[in-house]
Amino acid sequence: MTLYRTYRPKTFGELEGQEHVVQTLQGALSSGRIGHAYLFCGPRGTGKTTMARLLAKALNCEKRDTEPCNKCFSCTESNAGKSMDLIEIDAASNRGIDEIRNVKESAQVAATSSRFKVFIVDEVHMLTTPAFNALLKTLEEPPSHTLFILATTEPHKVPETILSRVQRFDFKKLNHDQIIAKLRTVAKAENLTMDDESFRAIATAASGSLRDAESALAKVISYTGTTINGEETSKILGIIPLKVHEELLSLIAQKQTAQAIAKIADLHESGVHLDHFAKQFIDYLRAELLAQLPNASLVPVVQRFMQARQDLRHSPIPQLPLELAIIDLTTHASR
Repeated sequence: MTLYRTYRPKTFGELEGQEHVVQTLQGALSSGRIGHAYLFCGPRGTGKTTMARLLAKALNCEKRDTEPCNKCFSCTESNAGKSMDLIEIDAASNRGIDEIRNVKESAQVAATSSRFKVFIVDEVHMLTTPAFNALLKTLEEPPSHTLFILATTEPHKVPETILSRVQRFDFKKLNHDQIIAKLRTVAKAENLTMDDESFRAIATAASGSLRDAESALAKVISYTGTTINGEETSKILGIIPLKVHEELLSLIAQKQTAQAIAKIADLHESGVHLDHFAKQFIDYLRAELLAQLPNASLVPVVQRFMQARQDLRHSPIPQLPLELAIIDLTTHASR
């Protein structure tokens, strides 16, 4: 099940989390001032390729508005993946000069049935130096009927000569609320029964990537069917339930040393990877710290567990650094 493909946005309005990019691109569409080359950069799964396809579709839509109509011939061909005037290149596997020379030759030929011929080059930072040089020649003197959209997760690897000839847009990771909003839409369309904890667990596992969130939901569905709860979701995705973090922090705050250490022992014996647990616990502590500002009582706990996580990599006994952190925090006066 590929939910991220099934529910890929078909209009700018359906795209979550990148409103700053949408507003600028729609302004360009409205004014007709379209650049000849764009660079979409940001973390994976944040909508760069989707945005590129939407821009290409809107440019060639017969309605010529700021949103594609999804009804005209050009839009329907694009939605079906059949448009002859939308060429997508994966630079991770087509990174040589010959591939870019082919692009240059294709760019000289007019679009077959649209106003623009659009080239989307994904993971553009993977191109070789000769390939970048060939691309630069095309960007310097682009045919008027072409548009280049470059996408990358590592913009610092793109040469300055390329960066100087494109309009750059930085995509942001999505926050939990944005991811959960999209997941609720998918769940409703798929007739899923999900509790709030399951939505939160998937959003946590996604780390800001909507594509990862939809892939995680598909994984959970394959295991549980259409009725999904938070406990099963956390187990499938390897996420420690929120209540475990809450209980451990409470034990530390109450100076319950033995019980807190026993909690770590239970996690270790149940097969939990302690480094993953430590990261998730630190994420939980950070959220609690920010929620309680200006109260900074959690700062020593965050600092001590950050050190413990570093020590995990070299410890001959996996749980020892976490046990030492607990002992330090529960048997010494607050500093």
